[in-house]
Amino acid sequence: MKYNEIEFDTYFKNYPDANGYFGKYGGSYISDDLKNAMAEITEAYFTICKSGKFISELRRIRKEFQGRPTPVSHLERLSNKLGNVQLYAKREDLNHTGAHKLNHCMGEVLLAKYMGKKKVIAETGAGQHGVAMATAAAYFGMECDIYMGAVDIKKQAPNVARMKILGANVVEVTDGLQTLKEAVDAAFAAYAKDYKNSIYCIGSVVGPHPFPMMVRDFQSVVGIEAREQFVEMTGELPDAVVACVGGGSNAAGMFAGFLNYPVDIYGVEPLGRGTALGDHAASLTYGTEGVMHGFNSIMLKDENGDPAPVYSVASGLDYPSSGPEHAFLHDLGRVKYDVISDDETIDAFFTLSRLEGIIPAIESAHAVAYAMKLAEKMGKGSILINLSGRGDKDMDYIIERYGIR
Repeated sequence: MKYNEIEFDTYFKNYPDANGYFGKYGGSYISDDLKNAMAEITEAYFTICKSGKFISELRRIRKEFQGRPTPVSHLERLSNKLGNVQLYAKREDLNHTGAHKLNHCMGEVLLAKYMGKKKVIAETGAGQHGVAMATAAAYFGMECDIYMGAVDIKKQAPNVARMKILGANVVEVTDGLQTLKEAVDAAFAAYAKDYKNSIYCIGSVVGPHPFPMMVRDFQSVVGIEAREQFVEMTGELPDAVVACVGGGSNAAGMFAGFLNYPVDIYGVEPLGRGTALGDHAASLTYGTEGVMHGFNSIMLKDENGDPAPVYSVASGLDYPSSGPEHAFLHDLGRVKYDVISDDETIDAFFTLSRLEGIIPAIESAHAVAYAMKLAEKMGKGSILINLSGRGDKDMDYIIERYGIR
């Protein structure tokens, strides 16, 4: 199946299907006990997402607590530096807690309250999802356990402190590479032991159905806002939309606002140190079909067919797979997925900071770096970047590793 065979005006009604599949990707590859738990979540979500009371409450929270809508900013000085192409940024760094993650966390915890759960369980890599989940748990008065790899705990100390201040229990994971994959493993194991009293609030468009759909739906506010704001600012759609992709929540939300419009869409994966296995986390670019963490997608595999070791300078992108919808859009050709290296990312981090007074998250700097390269190729037109988070969490790590440029 190719892009021109899909009716995108009915896309969100058809994908995923009733079993959670985007084409051949997605599904729910989990134990029987967790299947019952996921069926409970699915039923609750499909009930509550049509409830006027739930929708009204979520809209109120977004406006009064999160500070939505976040603005679109014209990056005028950066645009002038690069030539004639005009760059814009959707400012999710200005969403409460400093990233897009709160968009789905408030929805997931509101759902947990509706279901009568007492505790939320989550994983985090860069710490932004952990902070957002700790914030949502505090807002709704629920217990919160956050699983985080030991390597990421060291890299993301400011966010670890925020989670603890907000009342979350941060559980250090010391298995394997001690990063995001292992944090997900540990969180799933904890949830399996206590699914009757808790809910696992997955931090991206990954995992078993219904989470890839549910997180995308909550994050779609980003793309819908951005499209309407851009048209209001300029009188037209952007020529291109760019977002970074690890698991892919910020990108799924951004892309949702543009899939049915004549806009080129680019997902940017982390090339890290290079193309050798273990030096990057570009699963859609270099991976093959495989199942992990309860879903079928495109993943990086080792010689045994297991999830391969991955690396990225960005803790939020070092995951050996991507959400099933991204795999589907990749195969369709509707979204072009490409890569950006660590070095290009760090250069973009400092360039945006110096020219625009915006310090981006390292994850978001991947999208900025790609947009800068794309602008030089395009020569004219406009690019809208999803600036998915702010870089406060990364400053100590950047200074220690790269110094001040």
